[in-house]
Amino acid sequence: MTTRRQFIATVTAALGASAYAASAKPKTILLQSAWDTVNIGDIGHTPGTLRIIERHLPDVRVVVWAMKLDERVTAMLRRRFPKVEFLQGSLTGKGERDEKLRQAIARADLFIRNSGMGQDTSFMEFCHKIGKPYGLYGQSYFPNMVEGKDAAERIALLNGAAFIYCRDHKSLDILRKAGVKPPVLEFGPDGCFGIDVRDEERGLATMKKLGLEDRKFITIQLRTNTAKLPGVDDKRVPSLNPLHPSPQQIADDERRAAVYRDLITRWVKRTGFTVLIAPEVKKEMEHNKRLLHDLLPVDIRKHVVNLDYFWNADEAASVFARAHTAVCHEPHSLIIALANGTPVIHTYSEFHSPKCWMFEDIGLPEWLLEFDSTPAARMAETLFAIHDDYPAALAKVKKAMAFVEQRQAETMVVTKRLLGL
Repeated sequence: MTTRRQFIATVTAALGASAYAASAKPKTILLQSAWDTVNIGDIGHTPGTLRIIERHLPDVRVVVWAMKLDERVTAMLRRRFPKVEFLQGSLTGKGERDEKLRQAIARADLFIRNSGMGQDTSFMEFCHKIGKPYGLYGQSYFPNMVEGKDAAERIALLNGAAFIYCRDHKSLDILRKAGVKPPVLEFGPDGCFGIDVRDEERGLATMKKLGLEDRKFITIQLRTNTAKLPGVDDKRVPSLNPLHPSPQQIADDERRAAVYRDLITRWVKRTGFTVLIAPEVKKEMEHNKRLLHDLLPVDIRKHVVNLDYFWNADEAASVFARAHTAVCHEPHSLIIALANGTPVIHTYSEFHSPKCWMFEDIGLPEWLLEFDSTPAARMAETLFAIHDDYPAALAKVKKAMAFVEQRQAETMVVTKRLLGL
């Protein structure tokens, strides 16, 4: 028979075990991410930030609120992060998946908006309403975030964040000058820098098919003033993705393409190496073919290949890892290249976003060239400086990525503290 002392001891032990189990329940982060499936940057943010969290907070449960997914992106994410739950839905929708999303946010210990243009405020309004702490990770901002109509309300929501990490110093300046003062407002690299997904089978097959040799080809892509999707007007930022480009925008595309064609020609004549027109954004594939590849002299075009399908971020990573240098008007091909040890040149246009300045912020200002004020000769000079002392360029990549990883670790210390770990 059980004595009274044994009974009390048993109950006490059970209660203690229950309390321990409750305290040992894993903390949960709800990560808003996966912005699109037609841009390897918008794809790459998700595996990048998930890896950062996995590396520094291995016991934390993560639920991803995915804005857009397709079959191949979902397969890539599930293969690399089998423990992560992926949800879709709307904060204001009335369907079953919408309610499931809202409940997941309510149960989470911390809401994080992943890297991107941080102009949206709906998630902050929702988190504020239900009393959920939220943070913004690797954001860029246009000035109208803190200016104009309802600016005071937006600033109040930003001040309500547990942390804001801006991926470029210009965005930091925009917020600071407007008086935004959350507990943490610092530089934090774009989450895509954490990417480690690779599709070696497809990547190597693509290289073999196109005749690309390790470190003997550069990649290049121009961003054009064209619609995001065929026949669809971009209501969010029509000025950047116009359905009907103006004569000036068309002329700008042609002028910039001519500079890139000159750069390609100089590269091929000097090295005899190949050029891969590598898509960061699906919509640019046809425009890069017609403006770059098809207008090159025949003898140069023999050394230039145009990828004829839109790849996933993991295949792109496998190819970028073996490129000599990545040259791009867009930034995220370059982030994926740097994360895989490859030098880059960002020929930027700041009106697209201040995110271009992230490359200066991580210690690579000499590889950051303003497109419209930089002639092909200057771009070639930068490219050949990399080529002529390639070990030094590789060391520069390594140093920049060491700084990125240090900042990633520091952002996760703040996150860990917020989770009470």
